[in-house]
Amino acid sequence: MSTVNNSTTNGPRKSLILNAFVQMCSGHQSPGLWRHPEDESWRFNDVDHWIELAKLLESAKFHGIFIADVLGCYDVYKGPRNITPATISGAQWPNNEPLAVIPAMAAATQNISFGVTASTTYEPPFHLARRLSTVDHLTKGRVGWNIVTGYLDSAARNMGHEHQPHHDDRYAVAEEYVKVAYKLWESSWRSDAVVLDRERGIYTDPSRIREINHSGKYFKVPGPHICQPSPQRTPVILQAGTSKAGKTFASQHAEAIFVAGMSPASVAKNIAEIRETAKTQFRRDPQSIKFLALLCPVLGKTEEEAKEKYAYFRSLGSIDGALALFGGWTGIDLDQYGEDEELRHVQSNAIRSAAEGWSKARPGEKTWTKSTVGQHITVGGLGATPVGTPSQVADEMERWVREADVDGFNLAYVVKPKSFEEIIELLLPELRGRGLFWDDYAVHKGTYRENLYGRKGQSGPPADHPASRYRWDVGVDAKDHKIPEDQ
Repeated sequence: MSTVNNSTTNGPRKSLILNAFVQMCSGHQSPGLWRHPEDESWRFNDVDHWIELAKLLESAKFHGIFIADVLGCYDVYKGPRNITPATISGAQWPNNEPLAVIPAMAAATQNISFGVTASTTYEPPFHLARRLSTVDHLTKGRVGWNIVTGYLDSAARNMGHEHQPHHDDRYAVAEEYVKVAYKLWESSWRSDAVVLDRERGIYTDPSRIREINHSGKYFKVPGPHICQPSPQRTPVILQAGTSKAGKTFASQHAEAIFVAGMSPASVAKNIAEIRETAKTQFRRDPQSIKFLALLCPVLGKTEEEAKEKYAYFRSLGSIDGALALFGGWTGIDLDQYGEDEELRHVQSNAIRSAAEGWSKARPGEKTWTKSTVGQHITVGGLGATPVGTPSQVADEMERWVREADVDGFNLAYVVKPKSFEEIIELLLPELRGRGLFWDDYAVHKGTYRENLYGRKGQSGPPADHPASRYRWDVGVDAKDHKIPEDQ
C-alpha cells in the first residue's frame, strides 16, 4: 500500500495514456482475488466477458487494453517444477491465448486499441507477422505488439527446449526477428499492390510484390508476406524489458514501454537512460517514446473506506499464489527462507538488493520477509498500489509523472470489472478535473498509432522509427526502393 499525500504540481501537465492491464486468466496481478464475491475474472473463457469489458472501457475513453501472456506455469516456488501453488491459487493459471479474443472486442467497439503480448523466442517471424497483420485488418488498425523474449523455463520446456536461451541471446534473436517482421510488413508489398481491376481480371499487381530474401544468423525467410498491407502495416511496437539489452532494444524499436516498480525512483533512471539512448544512438525523438507504469489503485470515497477495502482484499489473496508469481518473475524460490527471516540479511545478493528497494519504496514496512512480500503481491503484483481517495490517488499519479517522467499507466485490477468501474466512476473525473485525461479519442475511429500520438494520418511508424525506413510506398518502383540492409 503506497502512502499518498494531497499535493499540487506546477507547470504543464501531461494528458495521461491509460490502459487496462489484463490477462486471459483469473486474478492476473492479484492472485486469489477470484474469491471475491464481485469478481468476474474467472469468466475469462467467455467471449461476452471480454466484449463487455471492451465496451465499458471504451465508454470511459481508455486508450487501450494491454493483454499480458505467458507460455508456461509459475513452477519455481516450492519447486523445482512444482505447479501446485500456482494451480491451486489460480496464479495466472489456466491461461488462454490472447490474440484470439481481440477481433471480438474490436467488432463491438470503434476506438479502443489492443496491445497483445507475443514472444520472439518460440514462434517463427513469418507466422507471427501473418497473425498480427490479420488482426490489424480485422480491428481496422487498432493492434499493438508487446514484444517479449520470455522469462519462464517452463515455457521453454513446453516449446521443446531444456531451458531458456541466455538473456542477451534472446535479445539478439529479437533484434533480427523484428527486422524480419519490418521487411514483411513494410517492404514486400507496395502500398497499392492490390488493384482489384475487374476489367483486366487482375486482383494484385505482381510487379508490386517482391520477396524479402532475408538470410540472417537466426532466420531465413524468403517471403513475400502472405497478407496485403494492413491499416498500420507495422502494429504499434510495445516493450517491457529494462535490462541492459532490453533498454537498447527498446531505445531503437519501442513506441511505448511498460515499466513496473513500487515507487517512481525505482524506474526513473531506466526511463532517462532509454530516452537518452534513443536520442543519441538511434536519432529518435526521446519524447515520442511513451512510458506506462504499472499501477493498481484501491479507491474509496474516504481514505478509511479505501484502507478497509485494501485490508479485505489482502485477506482474500493467496500468499502461495503470490510467491509462485514472484518465483516466476525472479527465478527465486522464497520457500527456502523462514517465515520471519528478514530478506535483507539472506545470502542472495538479488534478494538483498530487492529488499532494499522495497524498503525505500515502502518506508512504513519495517521489515521485508517472505510473508510481507507475499502479502504485497496479492494486491497488484510488484507494481505500485496507491490506496486512498480519488484526489490522493491522482496526487500519486502526478508524482509518478513528475519524478519518473512517465506518460501514463497500465491500470491493473483487483476485482474485475469492479476495479475498472470504480476507476471510471471515481478516479477519471478527478483526473479530468486536473486536465490530466482527455474527454474523447483524439481521432474518432482512428488507428492505435493515431490515438497514441494524437495525430490523424499517423497510421504508420513515425519518420524517426526504424520501421519507417522499410516502407514501400505508392508510386515507387521496386528498383528505386531497396530493402534496408540490417544494421
